[in-house]
Parts: sequence; C-alpha cells; structure tokens
Amino acid sequence: MMELWITLGLMVVLIFFLVGIYNKLVAYRNEYKNAFAQIDVQLTRRYDLIPNLVETAKGYMKHESETLEAVIKARNAAASASHNAATHPGEKSSMKELAAAETLLSGSLGKFFALSESYPDLKANETMINLMDELTSSENKISFARQSFNDSVMRYNTLREQFPSNMVANFFAFTAAELLEIEDPQARKPVKISFS
Repeated sequence: MMELWITLGLMVVLIFFLVGIYNKLVAYRNEYKNAFAQIDVQLTRRYDLIPNLVETAKGYMKHESETLEAVIKARNAAASASHNAATHPGEKSSMKELAAAETLLSGSLGKFFALSESYPDLKANETMINLMDELTSSENKISFARQSFNDSVMRYNTLREQFPSNMVANFFAFTAAELLEIEDPQARKPVKISFS
C-alpha cells in the first residue's frame, strides 16, 4: 500500500512539473506576441506619418513624382507585411516578409530624404519639420520595440529547446519563433533625417 502512495505521489509531482513547463511555454509565447504587438503599434504610427510627409513634399517636389510614388508603394507593402506579421508573430515567413518590406521602405525613405535636401523651402516648412521629428521619434521607438521582441523570442526559443522543456514543447507542438532581423546592412543603419 505504501508503494502505491509513493507512486501516486511521484505521478502527481511529475504532472505538476509538466504543467509548470507547459504554462511557462505559454507565458513566453504570449510575451513575444505582446512584444510584436508593440512593434505593430509603432509601425502603424510610422506608416500613418509617411503619407502626410509625402503630401507635404508634393508641392515642393513636383518633378520627383517617381520617388514620391515609390515611397507610398513601399509604405503600402510594409503596412501589408506588418499586418500579416501581426496575425502570425514569430512565424518565419511573416518575419522574413516584414524584414524585406522594411528594407525596401527604408531605402525609399532614404532616397526621399536625400532628394528633399535639394529643396530649401521644403526643409524650412514647419509641417515638414514636425513630421520629420515625429518620424525620427517613431524610428527610435521601433528600434526599442524590435529589441524587446527579439529578446522575448530568444527567451521562448531557449526554453523550448532546453531539456526537459523540449519534450513538452515537441509534444504540444510549440514551434520555434523567428527573430525580426533586417538582412540588408544598409537598412540596419537608422534613417538619416537632416535639415541643416
């Protein structure tokens, strides 16, 4: 009879141990999903600023319609990729799509900012200055949000790969999450905004 109680006691301890691992995996997965939601908030803010920036510049940059259209097209592609990534945060294909779209957008904005240097009246425009300040603030917040997301993904992936958590993770199909990394070395540099 004593052996039965010891066996039952060990089974109860084992079940509580496995439930604890499962709950920790769920908590870490929710943490990285929340961290991506913070990126999404900042990206949406940034995407909302870009049309205003382009609209302000249109009056000054009449002969640069190709550049302005490229910025809007890249913005729309990035917004679409961001929406897809928000529905599947941490999924490899959605993170790669978002990183590629963000690289394209950064390149388009870089070209836009370089061209805007040629227009002194545009550089002095109060609305343009305010929009550029807002965009700079957004870029900084996006960087911090990406760092937080990647840290959360790393914690989750580390837990799901460690023993004995990996057995619980595999049994309950906790898949690896993908980091949000910008592949293009040029895109890793912050967007330079200067009106000097």
